[in-house]
Amino acid sequence: MPYEPPPHLAQLSLAEIAEQVAARKLPPVESWDPQQVTDSFMRIAADGTWFHQGDPIRRQAMVRAFAGLLKRDDAGHHWLVTPFEKSAIEVEDAAFIAVDVARRDEGLAFRLNTDELVIAGPENRLRAAGDADTPALYLQVRRGCEARLNRSTYQQLADIALNEGDDWTVSSMGETFSLLPQ
Repeated sequence: MPYEPPPHLAQLSLAEIAEQVAARKLPPVESWDPQQVTDSFMRIAADGTWFHQGDPIRRQAMVRAFAGLLKRDDAGHHWLVTPFEKSAIEVEDAAFIAVDVARRDEGLAFRLNTDELVIAGPENRLRAAGDADTPALYLQVRRGCEARLNRSTYQQLADIALNEGDDWTVSSMGETFSLLPQ
């Protein structure tokens, strides 16, 4: 069955985006407690490119499949988890890249480099990091993993913030987030 990516954010209402998010069936990684620990020989570069044994993974379907098994523990280590083993994976910055954002009603919807849609809010918080010269924004995705906003998405979000006021904050699903690093 061929993969059909979700429509562009500009074409979707907040209800349609929420429906797409709810329809995504992810494996129950949280309930798995495998005892075997291995190394995946995989790495996610800062630009979002996935590598296996030094070579880029070119099939997006493989990246999407692996992304569904990804989690980050409390110590900050990333793992690919199956019912039988968990494999370490090196992540240079963030596991995902946010590549688009749109304001829809009371929500901010983001598209990730894996074509997933995430609505910022209480469970998917925005976090400003870095400093005034090199700021970085991150979106909580799931299971401890984050998405770093790429430059164009950061600019889109800054434009939304400026259109809504002059305090460099944005609100989504009842939560307010500062875009300025602390």
